[in-house]
Amino acid sequence: MSAPRRALALGADRAASFGYAHVPWMKRHQALIPEETLPCAVARYAQLAAVHRVLVEEGGYAAIGLDHYALPSDAMAKAAADRGLRRGFQGYTTDAAPVLIGFGASAISALPPGYAQNAPTAAAYAKAIEAGGLATVRGAALSSDDRLRRDVIERLMCDLDVDLEAAAARHGADAAGLKAAADRGLRPFVADGLASWNGRRIAVSAAGRPFVRSIAALFDAYLDRAGDKPRHARAV
Repeated sequence: MSAPRRALALGADRAASFGYAHVPWMKRHQALIPEETLPCAVARYAQLAAVHRVLVEEGGYAAIGLDHYALPSDAMAKAAADRGLRRGFQGYTTDAAPVLIGFGASAISALPPGYAQNAPTAAAYAKAIEAGGLATVRGAALSSDDRLRRDVIERLMCDLDVDLEAAAARHGADAAGLKAAADRGLRPFVADGLASWNGRRIAVSAAGRPFVRSIAALFDAYLDRAGDKPRHARAV
C-alpha cells in the first residue's frame, strides 16, 4: 500500500509530503548515495502529483500550501481558508505565537528580531546545558527589510497570493523594491500559467502550487550570495 493510501486507511487528519532533500555538502553521509540513482525533477514532480491526486481527489483532503494536506474539518484546513496559516521550520502550523523556542541539539529558535541556533551535536549541547549556560552557538539578526521579505514569503507559501503594497504598508515600508523583484522574476511563471501579476498582487495558480517555493524565492535577498557553492535542495 502506498503512503498516501495508508494515510487514507488510517483516517489521518493531516498529512505532509516532503521530497527527499539531497544536500551532501551539509550531510556528508548522503554522499554515499550516487546522484544518478536519484529521481530527476520530472520524476519528483510525478510523485508529488500522484500524492496530490490520491489525497485530494480520492480522499477529499484540502491541499495546504506547498506540501501539506488536511481534512476540511481540521483546524489547519480552516486556518488556510481563513488566511490564518503560518509556516515554520517544520512546515505549516496553526500556531500564531510570535516566538518559537527550540530545545535540543541543532534546534533553531525564531523570534521577532531574528533567529538563534543551538549547538549542532548532542555532546556539545549537553555540555553547555550541564555547565548552566545556554547552548546557543550562532544567530542572525533581522533588518526591517528582512522582516518585510519574510512576511511576503510566508504569505505566498501559506496563501498562494500576496498584495505587495499591503505587505509593505504593514511594515511601514515602500513596496518599490518588492515590485521590482516581481517584475524581474515573474515573467516565466506568468508565461507558463503558474502565476499572475498585476503590478501589485501576485497570485499562484493551481498548476503553480508545486512551484510556489521558487516564486517565493524571488524575494529572498540572500539566495544569490553563495556564489557557486550549493546551499539548498531542489525546489521540486
